[in-house]
Amino acid sequence: MSSDSPSASSPASAPAGATLQLVWLRSDLRVHDNTALSQAAARGPVVAVVAPCLAQWVEHGHGANKLDFLRRGLHVLQQALAGYHIPLKVLDCDTFAEVPEALAALCDQLGAQALHFNDEYAVNERERDRRVRERLTESDVRLHRYTDMLAFTPGELLTGKGDYYGVFTPFSKRWHKEVDSRRLALNEAPQVQATPRDAQGREIHGDAIPPLPETLKGEPATALDAELWPAGEEAAQERLERFLTFRARRYHEQRDIPATRGTSELSPYLALGMISARQCYAAVLAENGSLADGDVGLTSWVNELIWREFYQHILVGFPRVNRHRPFQRHTEALQWRDDDAGFVAWCEGRTGYPIVDAAMRQLVQTGWMHNRLRMVTAMFLTKHLLIDWRRGEAFFMTHLVDGELGANNGGWQWAASTGTDAAPYFRIFNPTTQGQRFDKDGEFIASMVPELAELPAKRRHQPSADDCQQTGYPRPIVDHKAARQRALDTFKALSKSE
Repeated sequence: MSSDSPSASSPASAPAGATLQLVWLRSDLRVHDNTALSQAAARGPVVAVVAPCLAQWVEHGHGANKLDFLRRGLHVLQQALAGYHIPLKVLDCDTFAEVPEALAALCDQLGAQALHFNDEYAVNERERDRRVRERLTESDVRLHRYTDMLAFTPGELLTGKGDYYGVFTPFSKRWHKEVDSRRLALNEAPQVQATPRDAQGREIHGDAIPPLPETLKGEPATALDAELWPAGEEAAQERLERFLTFRARRYHEQRDIPATRGTSELSPYLALGMISARQCYAAVLAENGSLADGDVGLTSWVNELIWREFYQHILVGFPRVNRHRPFQRHTEALQWRDDDAGFVAWCEGRTGYPIVDAAMRQLVQTGWMHNRLRMVTAMFLTKHLLIDWRRGEAFFMTHLVDGELGANNGGWQWAASTGTDAAPYFRIFNPTTQGQRFDKDGEFIASMVPELAELPAKRRHQPSADDCQQTGYPRPIVDHKAARQRALDTFKALSKSE
């Protein structure tokens, strides 16, 4: 990465014979360390383009929190690109199906003869990109694709039998063994260019970023306070620096404590590419000198970044998980319960289990949930209530500002014992002891469940019937022991039917 801001020198002239390059930005909303943008800018004058496709995003389950973060990120990106005289065009497409023709028309309008983009790995995105390749090939537009969000292109890391890894630990060991400086090298930022011109010699200017619609799926498109999640790569870099300075070396100790800001809080920025995993690895290498050895806090955090990559490989290697199917095929036959009242109580944080309710309220109020609590709440829904993990996955996606198919699906299937590295079906978290262990004094519970804040710390985890009556907090909607046994019986029945 050359610098944090555009060069103050005169605009760079294009290479002799250079033609206009179009770079299509998707989940890589940054200027620095962006493979497609860097490669496009090295070949000639460049114009950036985005296709928000809000209707498609809504169809995929994303809610106002993620879409508003995207919209704000596009505004910041447009301003950053303007510093390099790179205009940002916006395609008026509602769905992925409209993108190939819209890109072909833009290439024809501008006189662009090459399109650059970084690969994405969910099945619908891959199909969209296949159709783009077919359509632009018809127009003699050269396509340049890059592996950018991952260190390894899916299919590069395979088992000894030539299969995709379905378990994280051997994948991680192979990742560490094979990764090298070339794969982790940061891309050069573009130089300031002269304002690009179209085929008729007219200056090319950017387009306005469209607002969010007033409703999404018939619901008001209300979003979070922007101060909770400031958008853009500068905000991401600031969070990375604060994390490395104040929290990273205690990450392994504090990552499970929800009352403490012990995590990086970079997941929304990684999901939309406002920061790259390479930039995170480079920062760790600068601090620690190694990704696998040395400070245990830093290496633990690197492990979480590799989990994100693992789940992208899973999307390609096991495409059924893209289509709401379990990774573990035999769990297709699981008998989930229809319990709308229980599901609503879970969604609203009224289960009577304080740590579960505090976590669910955190999700709804902030668009984010602490990772330990994602496991606790997901396991409560799928094991205590025996409600299909797909309902919980969809609810999370609607509210998460960092919602992303690979990580969200992977986490939910792990908790439900249907996925990769799935928790054994007999591993069922006791939500009360989880709260007592990771929120010892009930600080997090008190912050999110104010009706319990005046109780002594120990009683916040398991309020008595009198406490509930006096505070208005609900009694547990299910008994832990009975629910645990019900889940065990259900999974055992599945095992016997195989």
